[in-house]
Amino acid sequence: MSTEIRFYHNAPDRLRVACVLSTKARAGGLRISVFAPDGGVARQFDQMLWGLQPLSFIPHVAAGSPLAAETPVVIGSRLDALPHEDVLINLGDELPDGFERFALVLEIVGPTDPERQAARSRYRHYKERGYILSAHDLAQRSGE
Repeated sequence: MSTEIRFYHNAPDRLRVACVLSTKARAGGLRISVFAPDGGVARQFDQMLWGLQPLSFIPHVAAGSPLAAETPVVIGSRLDALPHEDVLINLGDELPDGFERFALVLEIVGPTDPERQAARSRYRHYKERGYILSAHDLAQRSGE
């Protein structure tokens, strides 16, 4: 399996974009693992999913839940604890070890210099290893 990597640049709110991308992937029948190494980010993302669209709830749990294997979106701070391999949403600033087991990795880049620098480093790493890369500038799109 060859992992595809998509970068979403100029995200005004990384977590909101992650919610939108989770919704789209879920609508496409995919199962999503969300890598959130920071516990505060994981909790905030969980809360945003609860309130994103009141009429279209996205089932999600933490990686430690007994329901993780059967829930479409799983949030965790360790990649090896995430059960789904369709889509990985990386909410960390570092390249997660083991990302290559996922079919698709989504990297969301915020507007700050530290976020951009960390994303450039991850992009170089992926490119040097020959991964399929695409970039999407959210500043030029409406609705996300």
